[in-house]
Amino acid sequence: MLAKQRPSEIEARLVEAADVLKRLPGLRVPGFFNTWPTMMREFSDLVGQEPVPMRRPPPPAAAISRMEQALDWLLWLEPQDAKIVWLRASGDRWKTICCKVGLSRNAANERWLYALCVISWKLQGRQPPLRRSRRHIIEITLATEH
Repeated sequence: MLAKQRPSEIEARLVEAADVLKRLPGLRVPGFFNTWPTMMREFSDLVGQEPVPMRRPPPPAAAISRMEQALDWLLWLEPQDAKIVWLRASGDRWKTICCKVGLSRNAANERWLYALCVISWKLQGRQPPLRRSRRHIIEITLATEH
């Protein structure tokens, strides 16, 4: 169990997890390799070409551990809520998210906030009340946050 985390802190951890997942190296098929030597390019070959985009370095081991922990949090949510949270953490726009999940902007935003509040409750070792509305749980969580 972690210390009390606000929904905004949980959102930051999920955004970091999405970023770390993007920075991990891609999978390579084992058994295939290139036997051709690397080409030595001359200056005249490079004229007019676009520069190769720089890649960010791979994430450190601590960031990967935090990512794995944050991904486990998504298992506590309903599948549609987890999808909304992950799409938002990945940087998708609300319009795209609404098209993918088939909800209005307000409904998707409420489910996103509710999911962050559920994660906050679960990290504190508490169970969100089942007979209360999403909006009520959001209000309780945000009121105790300040």
